Amino acid sequence: MTIYVAGHRGMVGSAIVRQLKAQGISPLVRSRAELDLTDQAAVREFMQEERPEAVIVAAAKVGGIHANNTYPADFIYENLMMECNVIHQAFLAGVRRLLFLGSSCIYPRAISQPMREEALLSGALEPTNEPYAVAKIAGIKLCESYNRQYGTDYRSVMPTNLYGPGDNFHPENSHVLPALIRRFHEAKEQSLDEVVIWGTGTPRREFLHVDDMASASLFVLDLTIDVYQANTQPMLSHINVGSGTDISILELAQLIARIIGFDGAISIDPSKPDGTMRKLMDVSRLRQMGWQAQTGLEQGIRDTYQWYLNNHRVLMAE
Repeated sequence: MTIYVAGHRGMVGSAIVRQLKAQGISPLVRSRAELDLTDQAAVREFMQEERPEAVIVAAAKVGGIHANNTYPADFIYENLMMECNVIHQAFLAGVRRLLFLGSSCIYPRAISQPMREEALLSGALEPTNEPYAVAKIAGIKLCESYNRQYGTDYRSVMPTNLYGPGDNFHPENSHVLPALIRRFHEAKEQSLDEVVIWGTGTPRREFLHVDDMASASLFVLDLTIDVYQANTQPMLSHINVGSGTDISILELAQLIARIIGFDGAISIDPSKPDGTMRKLMDVSRLRQMGWQAQTGLEQGIRDTYQWYLNNHRVLMAE
């Protein structure tokens, strides 16, 4: 099978490519310089020429609270354009199987925990990342709509917070876990006495290693259509992917500090936004189908920190 992986250089896309190659599959890939996914004509030409049998949409513009607050127009525009172009042009090229990767931020800010798939569009979104969330919801609905109208087999998986090798450690636009790894590492190197974390430290977050996400993505893509449809509904076609456990931001900071060997104080800054107070995915649907996460958080952070150390010079130049 010819599988096109959009976003193969990102953290999730690269993990998916690694696992496909381990299975003896050489996926079809294109760099951003070779193919701008926000360019409809370019995507059309690519799909018509290559005509892949399956497509995995792992391409996305992502970032933490600061980046989402600072560049909301970029987040909604680029993500909408990429997913619209790839999904629609895949359909026009005859692609019958497609997997769209979303995000747990699609769910309303104030809903019961853990978050079930049925909670989609049941309330107001978290304001700090609403533009990004709206784009991801649109991707789900694109897949659902093509399935309803054209009988395609387009599926969606909604991961919780991801981390791992290839993560973004930029000081301004990274997510919380890689941001904390970099800050505690630099604090240790500079012999600082204190690290201040954003917010109150009380929000709880769930984290999933990117290799587990890649495994779940290929698991869902490979499901027979009768098994997939038996566990979804025409108007509820997405599936949550997560570890099923969460941790407070302060506890996460303490764990990362211990792994890195930072012995100073950890303080909070309540003047900074907390975001959603809790985000825990209900992953019972995926577990019932036979998949669950394998990487524990502490071991996953240790592996990620080692990758960070191995790539330290390149990352410091960012």
